[in-house]
Amino acid sequence: MIREDMVSSDLEALSFHINMKIATLKKALQLRNIGQEPSLKPMLGKIRHEMLLLHDLLNKMETEVQEQEKKKNLLKELQKAAERDQKEAQHLYENIPPHLPKPSQSCITGLTVKHEEQTKVAESKRVKKPMKEATPIKEISLITAEEFESVPTYMKGRLTYEQINAVVKDINKAVVDKYKILHQPLKSMSVPVRNLYHRFLEEETKETKGEFFIVEADIKQFTELKVDKRFHRILSILRHCRRMREVRGSRIVRYIIC
Repeated sequence: MIREDMVSSDLEALSFHINMKIATLKKALQLRNIGQEPSLKPMLGKIRHEMLLLHDLLNKMETEVQEQEKKKNLLKELQKAAERDQKEAQHLYENIPPHLPKPSQSCITGLTVKHEEQTKVAESKRVKKPMKEATPIKEISLITAEEFESVPTYMKGRLTYEQINAVVKDINKAVVDKYKILHQPLKSMSVPVRNLYHRFLEEETKETKGEFFIVEADIKQFTELKVDKRFHRILSILRHCRRMREVRGSRIVRYIIC
């Protein structure tokens, strides 16, 4: 009796398996017939196109996940380094010696004599030739994380905090290079530098008097930045964050450092 039940169950399983195979073959034949139907070919082409787009999107998502994973690992390393530094600082703070060693009398005497000699040399130099104080060149301060978060999304687009500050550094380089030339004596300039010097003077107006500013020609001259739509979007963000303002005139846009 048990053997008959086992044979029956095996036959039922075999029958079910054969029926599943037959159903699968029927579906495959139906799909093949659908693929050969002329009226359905455009739809199948669209489905194939959408599948390719979906495949590309999944690849991009995978790449983005990998990048985020790298950033997460870097942040973990930075966190560990900060915790080590904090522990070392706490250890130093808790173990400050109650009495620091005092300098010997010979050291004090030597330092006093040396200081007096340096003072006399400095005074003699000032008497011989008064030095002009160099005017500090004004630069754009970097955008903070809080400021970046406050920038409207439509202005930021896909721009990152690091990309904006990288452009700020390049703009500062252009400002410094330009005003170093303007602070040089004319006699020490080569012909190309003198031509730049005269261009800088021609671009000054009443609105820029006493201000530090650059134009697009300075960006191209002193940096490798591309003056394109992305660059102008970053300038809009810098204006929004009150890092610069524009003065227009004679078909030139002057970007004044705030």
